[in-house]
Amino acid sequence: MKTFLAQFFTWWNGQTLGTRFFTWRKGQFVGQDEFGNKYYRYTQAQPIDSNVGAERRWVIYNGDMDASRVPPGWRAWLCHNGDIPPSEENYQPHPWEKPYVPNMTGTPHAYRPQGSQLSTGQRPAATGDYVPWTPGE
Repeated sequence: MKTFLAQFFTWWNGQTLGTRFFTWRKGQFVGQDEFGNKYYRYTQAQPIDSNVGAERRWVIYNGDMDASRVPPGWRAWLCHNGDIPPSEENYQPHPWEKPYVPNMTGTPHAYRPQGSQLSTGQRPAATGDYVPWTPGE
């Protein structure tokens, strides 16, 4: 019952009931990534937006809705930068692509550079190299 109410009243905990119904009724399953996110498409006869075309593409997240958890190959497919989804091609990540790291902002593990009021340790002393700008100089 809790899951039903969460889907009925919230959108940030996963798919809503409307998305679940639309996916069940019209969505064509395309594939799944290594995070468990599921990707769908729906092709309609009349395009709503001529820039995008007649095909709609969306993702149902496994867990928290975090767009940074979408791998680059699937992100390109979702944005219509490619017509072939990664599940239908032999997509290999480039060596310069980094693995997923969650956004830690707002948590105790957030990045706090030296000099930040929230970082631990001693703040470095002012160096005196700041010269303010004044008009006419």
